[in-house]
Amino acid sequence: MAGLLTVAAWAVAAVVAAPQISAPAPPADRFVTVDGLRLHYVDWGGADKPPLVLVHGLDRVARTFDHVVPHFTSRFRVIAYDMRGHGDSGWDPQGRYLVEDHVRDLEGLVQQLGLRNITAWGNSTGGRVVQVFAGLHPDLVRAVIAEDVGPDRPRSIADNYARQVTRDANGWASEDELLAVVRKANTGIEDTVLRAWVRFGTKRRDDGRLVWKRDPNLVKGFVETDLWRFVRNIQAPIIYVLGGRSTIVGLETQDQLKNTLPRVAVMTMPGLGHYPSHERPAEFLALVDRFLQGVD
Repeated sequence: MAGLLTVAAWAVAAVVAAPQISAPAPPADRFVTVDGLRLHYVDWGGADKPPLVLVHGLDRVARTFDHVVPHFTSRFRVIAYDMRGHGDSGWDPQGRYLVEDHVRDLEGLVQQLGLRNITAWGNSTGGRVVQVFAGLHPDLVRAVIAEDVGPDRPRSIADNYARQVTRDANGWASEDELLAVVRKANTGIEDTVLRAWVRFGTKRRDDGRLVWKRDPNLVKGFVETDLWRFVRNIQAPIIYVLGGRSTIVGLETQDQLKNTLPRVAVMTMPGLGHYPSHERPAEFLALVDRFLQGVD
């Protein structure tokens, strides 16, 4: 990628310790209405700084980025939002949860907050959203970070999610019970991330059971997906950070990205899964810092 670092330099950056940082002030909880839905976002402030917009993955919520936010607040106005059907954002009554629907929400948020010169970071489904947004709005985007996700979603992944929603329908008796479940299913992810996920991503049902704050109809949008028509138009520098154990972005797709996008880097963190920033945040942040240093 012209103007950015070589793969060897990235490898060195991955083992650099993260700088000492202080905890930012608690974020402000705010809402905007987009497409008739009330969307919740958290804003760590700093309107005089360029925006860093964080878009979570399926089932996660805005606050699952809490563990990395302090790394950026001295340089960026950090904003994270709950995607429709998640967290404290509204549920779409028509079950509109395709990637393109989530992109329209991001467009509305950006427009209402007057954001420009955006660095956009998304993991999993959020990574698809920021890729499409960057392809549609090259004038607004400074840089893109796509975490373990490319332009394609195969049918097998979509089917697995539908089965998961069915399994979770009964809920859990307590946060501790749910934490035990998510720890078992997400080995390697830091406990601070899992605790934030459970704390901010759940609610009590009328019968007292703890359930995820998510619309079961999210399965209607978690379908086989091809976003190349948007992604091939990305002009901003973009880094794809992949987990070495993940198979979501295969070698053929990686090669196609390298041959298609003018300012792309594709990096793999060996031994990690679908959320590298949740497993090895210091190393992940070192890669991101190196990437952003090379952005014009």
